[in-house]
Amino acid sequence: MKLIGILTSPYVRKTRIVLIEKKIDYEFVVTDLNSPDNIANQFNPLGKVPCLVMDDGKALYDSSVIVDYLDTTTPVSRLLSDDNRGRADVKCWEALADGVMDAAILVRLEGKRPTGQQSPEWIRLQTGKIHSGLKAMSSHLGNNTFCHGNTFSLADIAVGCALGWLDFRFPEIGWQKDYDNLASFFERLSTRPSFIKTRPE
Repeated sequence: MKLIGILTSPYVRKTRIVLIEKKIDYEFVVTDLNSPDNIANQFNPLGKVPCLVMDDGKALYDSSVIVDYLDTTTPVSRLLSDDNRGRADVKCWEALADGVMDAAILVRLEGKRPTGQQSPEWIRLQTGKIHSGLKAMSSHLGNNTFCHGNTFSLADIAVGCALGWLDFRFPEIGWQKDYDNLASFFERLSTRPSFIKTRPE
């Protein structure tokens, strides 16, 4: 199978980490989202990444859909709970982390517009979502080693990707100084080979 993506996308990173943790072989195809030749356009009508192209040509898109599928393909390193309540809890963690990334990306895109066309109110609104998300992550994590239960899961991957992307694109937020438990959590995650291999540069 092939994964179409870009090196700096936190959603692509989440998918790549799942593939690595699940020990699934794949080809990583890097594309240019701003090019008319964007490869993702051939498989996703929205032209967005990540996009997973399976051996039979069937394509899956949206990172949440892809990682759900990948977790069912092999019993190695299960990342989602078998029981409905546990699965919902992990997916809520993923939704929270993805929501923080969504807001941060919107802030970044707004900041790329000409100064006179930028909306300070929009930036404040999205920045507020980032901080609310970080506060909720810290509160939910508490002193636990993992986001859900006593094992590494998709929840940890999603939160780790969100925190890593904030570090990469918005170091000025400095979330580590406000949330010691998230800082320790992220430091532990960053030693995993899957996180090291996919670190954005």
